[in-house]
Formats: sequence, structure tokens, C-alpha cells
Amino acid sequence: MVRTGGVLKFAALIFAFLLAVFLAFQLLEINLDFKLSSVISRSMPVNEVSAKPVRYKCGLSKSCPLGHFAFKMTSGAASVVGPRICLEDKLLMSGVKNNVGRGINLALVDGKTGDVIKTDFFDMWAGDVAPLIKFLKEIDEGTIVMMASFDDPSTKLNDEARKLISDLGSSAVSNLGFRDNWIFVGGKGIKTKSPFEQHIKNSADTNKFEGWPEVLEMEGCVPQRQD
Repeated sequence: MVRTGGVLKFAALIFAFLLAVFLAFQLLEINLDFKLSSVISRSMPVNEVSAKPVRYKCGLSKSCPLGHFAFKMTSGAASVVGPRICLEDKLLMSGVKNNVGRGINLALVDGKTGDVIKTDFFDMWAGDVAPLIKFLKEIDEGTIVMMASFDDPSTKLNDEARKLISDLGSSAVSNLGFRDNWIFVGGKGIKTKSPFEQHIKNSADTNKFEGWPEVLEMEGCVPQRQD
């Protein structure tokens, strides 16, 4: 009876020892697995989904090819919000910059470097067309000319001014009317009509605002002057 009790105690000790060894190995394996997982997770690249989306110059939908300037512009909204002109990620004209006004807004850009030469606006409702004509005649060859309407771009616009703007590549300026919206990118010395132009008529049937048409927006890539 004593011998049997001793055997049972010995067996119980052996079992306890083996259980302790087993549990120790299990804990060691879990710890090693945790450390290994931690190392692996630190070495893995950041998930591509969390990366920021690509942003192109001036917020364009795609990048421009080499040898081109990226631009984006909007016309004015009624008589409330002024136009906005961006070139190569630089804001040239806007209400925030406080350099826009009623009428025709213009930005002159060096066709070779993309540098801004001058910005100005001319009131075509209560102003005089003579300063605009003088401004247009003084534009140097090879200059990129960007124009955007705000409120009314045409009441004081005469045939001479329209011809000067047409020579910059505009197709729509001859039909520009009272409170029409219009945006245009052309150049001094251009040989053909510019592909960068939008025009919408002021019409009670289609106007988005009472008395004014909807805002126009245009983006694109202007070829850089190479000579």
C-alpha cells in the first residue's frame, strides 16, 4: 500500500514536471512569435492605399508634358466673386490677392520662362476702353496672354480692342456681349486661333445666376516658347 502510494506520488511529480516544461515552451514560443511578428510588421512598407493622392500643378487633372506650362483659370461669378488665374502652381490673379476687378482681367506671362510680367484689369462697364487698347498694343512678341471676364466684359469694348484681342488668337471676342462669361489664353505673335478659350452667352433662358451665366473653368498645358 505504501509502495503504491509512493509510485503515485512519483508519477504525479513527473506529470507536474512535464506540464511545467510544456507550459514553459508554449510561453517561449508565443513570446518569440510576438517578437518576430513585431519585427516583420516594422519592416513591411506602408500600405499604398494610405499614401496621399498625387497633386498636379494648379490642381490639374493630369501633369503637363515637358516644355509646357500648366494653367487653370475660372471666370468671375456674377458680380460677386472675381476670376482666378493660376500658372505653374502660382496664383497670378484672384480675389484673395486683391488684384481683380470688373471687366476684363489680364495676366501677361513670359512665354520662355513662365515668369509673370504684369497683371491688370479694365472696367468695361463704367471705364474707358483707351487704357485697355494701350495695354494691348504694348504687349511684347512671344508673351502669353491670359484673360478672364468679371461681371461685364464688353459694353465699352470697341472694334479696335476686339481686333487686338482677336490677333492674340481669340475666336470669341467678336461675339462677346453684355455680361457674357469668357476665359481665354493666347499669345502675341500667334499664327493660328488659340485652342484655349471658352465663352458662354448671357441669356435669361440658360443663366445660372439671375442676370449672369454660369462660371467657366478651363485647364490645360500651354507650349513654352523655345526660340
